[in-house]
Amino acid sequence: MPTHYTRIVLNERPPGDIDSKTFRSEKVPYSKVKVGDDQVLVQVTWLSLDPAMRGWLRVRPVMLVTSTSLSLAQDERSYLPPVQIGETMRAGGLGVVVDKGKNVNFKIGQLVSGSETFILNQKLLLILHACAGTFGWTEYAIVNGKDAEPIDTPQGLLEIDYLNNLGMAGLTAYFGLKDIGQVKAGETLVVSGAAGAVGSMVCQLGLRAGAKVYAIAGSQDKCEWLEKEIGVTKAINYKGPSFRQDFREIGYLDVYFDNVGGDILDMCLSRLNRNARIVLCGAISAYNSVGKPKGIQNYLTLISQRAKIQGFIVFDYVKRYPEAIAEISQGLRDGSIKRKFHIVEGLENAPSALPLLFSGGNTGKLVVKVAEPLQTKL
Repeated sequence: MPTHYTRIVLNERPPGDIDSKTFRSEKVPYSKVKVGDDQVLVQVTWLSLDPAMRGWLRVRPVMLVTSTSLSLAQDERSYLPPVQIGETMRAGGLGVVVDKGKNVNFKIGQLVSGSETFILNQKLLLILHACAGTFGWTEYAIVNGKDAEPIDTPQGLLEIDYLNNLGMAGLTAYFGLKDIGQVKAGETLVVSGAAGAVGSMVCQLGLRAGAKVYAIAGSQDKCEWLEKEIGVTKAINYKGPSFRQDFREIGYLDVYFDNVGGDILDMCLSRLNRNARIVLCGAISAYNSVGKPKGIQNYLTLISQRAKIQGFIVFDYVKRYPEAIAEISQGLRDGSIKRKFHIVEGLENAPSALPLLFSGGNTGKLVVKVAEPLQTKL
């Protein structure tokens, strides 16, 4: 085992774009690693980089709860608390068990995933968070055994599929499109951020449902990939000079899956069919904004077209995850669902890779390869 390991912590909160001062690297003596009876020590091999991580760097409110009331110290609420200054940057990931406590049944060498675990107490409208399941930006992580999910990769699937199509990205696409979007055969589906992990999965699920799928992306290369590999009806480059005219040629839309917010959301609101559904999944265009994001202007179309606009959080569907994983797994095995990864090598490059999500620098799922697993005896 090493004498030291590396972790990357939050150094300061960025008011706007993430920069070189946002994070700092620390060396931790391996001798400080102490595994409790109910814990496992995981060597982290892969990390997921996701747009939501930008929100975890912001200051969030403290929830004040009594037996009869719930109040907020600020007027901003979130489903997760912020990462604290000096704390290891939060991230889901994959790794292998290299040590365990006496009460844990995992085998040494078992592949496990780490992601957020939540308990929802609706009576108090309180989200109790147990983020111990995330591995974070570190080479080694100690987590409770119950918060590490064992993975036995079936034939035809990849380990890192569990950070993409079979992870939060795929689950978000599945429930957002099927439950909120309720897309039907023959309908027109528009997807923004379509070359990203969630967006490309939404496009494929829409095609499987029989919809006409129009993808919005930020480069000609991405548009060509979406048309030739994913098979969308048409992909439009929002940075192109004829974008607005190209978009109008689509006609009116039945479902809009929004990953970007801002001007594109506002534009889509002006092109709704009657009873259209707008799925609010993310707002990448506003995540680095200083102050409040720009408001929408064309919301009156929601009234005239009897349309719906709704946000959602994928963790609300945790009891139905097996349903989504079964369908997506089958699509991956038979080739009808495709995957694409943007792989960054080395934990030290995670801070410079994260901003790619907000500049459009990635195509497909952005992941960091931290290390090859140590040779362990099963």
